[in-house]
Amino acid sequence: MNKIKKYLGDAALYRQMAKIAIPISLQSLITVGVNLADTVMLSGMGDAQLSASSLATQFITIFHICCMGIGMGASVLTSRFWGMKNESSLKMAITIMLRFCFIFSLIFTVATIIAPTLIMRIYTNDSAIISYGAVYLRWMIPTYFCLGFSLTCTIVLRSVGQVKIPLICSILAFFINIFFNWVFIFGHLGAPRMEIAGAALGTLIARVFELVFICGYFFFIDKSIAYRLKDLFMKCRSMLREYVKISIPVLISDGLLALGNSAVATVMGHIGAAFVAANSVTTVVQQLSSVLTQGISNASGIITGHTMGKGDRQKAQEQGYAFLFMGFAIGCVAALIILLVRDPIIAFYNVSPEAKTIAKSLMNAILFIIIFQAMNSILTKGVLRAGGDTRFLMLGDILFLWVASIPLGALAGLVLHLPPFWIYTFLKIDQIIKCIWCYFRLRSGKWLKNIKPAE
Repeated sequence: MNKIKKYLGDAALYRQMAKIAIPISLQSLITVGVNLADTVMLSGMGDAQLSASSLATQFITIFHICCMGIGMGASVLTSRFWGMKNESSLKMAITIMLRFCFIFSLIFTVATIIAPTLIMRIYTNDSAIISYGAVYLRWMIPTYFCLGFSLTCTIVLRSVGQVKIPLICSILAFFINIFFNWVFIFGHLGAPRMEIAGAALGTLIARVFELVFICGYFFFIDKSIAYRLKDLFMKCRSMLREYVKISIPVLISDGLLALGNSAVATVMGHIGAAFVAANSVTTVVQQLSSVLTQGISNASGIITGHTMGKGDRQKAQEQGYAFLFMGFAIGCVAALIILLVRDPIIAFYNVSPEAKTIAKSLMNAILFIIIFQAMNSILTKGVLRAGGDTRFLMLGDILFLWVASIPLGALAGLVLHLPPFWIYTFLKIDQIIKCIWCYFRLRSGKWLKNIKPAE
């Protein structure tokens, strides 16, 4: 019994986890609320506009996940250096992160300026969806720099235990987004009725606010890290090799994940507008039910990084098992939530009867997938990543998403024309495989890696 209790975690670990995970989960819940409001408002404009915004957002999501990779890769280092109390190495890791963020923001901005229609053709051959999606993307052009810098700075703040400021920012951005969506989608308060363009404009205004709020705090007010604009020009050569070794696999892994999710969206887009609209409904429900998983995943990475920074490898191993158990429990709770809210939420959307039928089938698939996804998320995005095992995780993302999920999903949807339940199950099969793969990696203890500070 003592051994079981040791691997389930003690009260101190749960308190530490809750202190970090709850604000992050609330922030994720607010983000889901924004997505829910967007889709509900646009659903009244028909399946074409709802599908267009969903598919156009897939391209922006590629950028979002790349920035998550840049930020989370850096957070492996920043949380570890925070535990070591090594300020100079911490600042060097942040500087390299921000430089990578600028480069990626520039690339995506130029691509969207040059070829918004071509981007939409990747996801669908429906001319109406392509036309609406290109409009959405043109309005979102400035969002890359705003999203990139606010997101990466948020991740760094979280990595040192600062979770309240990002939460406050998200709450304010939520109301800003909802208000301006309401104004510009429907043309209230004397504004023009912009429909899908109004949804894009409302989101853009919220992103600008986030940039000013988060980066203003990070560069000018924060005293814990005390990173300032002048630090952007510091020399980082002594940190570059370690950064590349730890962070680049995270960037590649998350980048491939983004492209893989985009490929999954492409499969759905070629199945039909009703399938895409149904997935838009189920995605929001899935995100809503997994917000606590995201919080625990982030918290597990931060806590593991701090523990490893103090040099306590045995404690990090025991905490890893405790976080995995939490993932299983939260996954079961998430499945129960989906079962309870499935029918009311589907009925709430103003989409076609066909889309509602498909949405119910997709949610049936999610009911069991989300349990594996919760455990997988905590191991891959939290524990194992914070332990420095980023190259192993990159290999898992490449193999299971690109060798299993995408080809099997394409075969099921575009060739065999299986029912929506099986199409979605095959598209998400990597979540099940990776969960098993990462469990055995956790048991091996090989994920506990040393990280060298700057000389």
